[in-house]
Amino acid sequence: MENVTRRLEGAERPGHFRGVATIVAKLFNLIQPARAYFGEKDAQQLVVIKKMVADLHMELEIVTVPTVREDDGLAMSSRNVYLDLEERESAVVLYKALQIAKKLHEMGETSADVLRMEMTELIQSEPRATIDYISIADAVTLEELETIDRPALASLAVRIGKTRLIDNITLGP
Repeated sequence: MENVTRRLEGAERPGHFRGVATIVAKLFNLIQPARAYFGEKDAQQLVVIKKMVADLHMELEIVTVPTVREDDGLAMSSRNVYLDLEERESAVVLYKALQIAKKLHEMGETSADVLRMEMTELIQSEPRATIDYISIADAVTLEELETIDRPALASLAVRIGKTRLIDNITLGP
């Protein structure tokens, strides 16, 4: 599990996913659920939980719940309340960047570098935005890809003003 916890959000918050996995494993052992529901919004957490369930041979189904979005595409998050009106308007750039990656991929682009570059250019055009990371990674291992030849996760962390936001989208089937 170490490999999927060291990058992306794990690089920003060392040890975080170990704590999440421990707490969730204890909860699953106490409750013995048949199913557990986790949101796509926290994609790395979802990967960690799925891997933990498989590694520990837990008999439960992890159900993926789609990200809930505002009308303009911004992923709903408790952090959105920290954005002032201008920052809130700027924050839509995250979703726009993910949509560019999705559109390019659907049009046949397989170079992860091209997608990262296009996403970076769009986000850098927003003066209130500072990129922490932009990733095009294998959807299961979260290892960065050069070529998108399997299901991939386009994810990003961007600071809008002082507020750090994350979002992602799946590329491919």
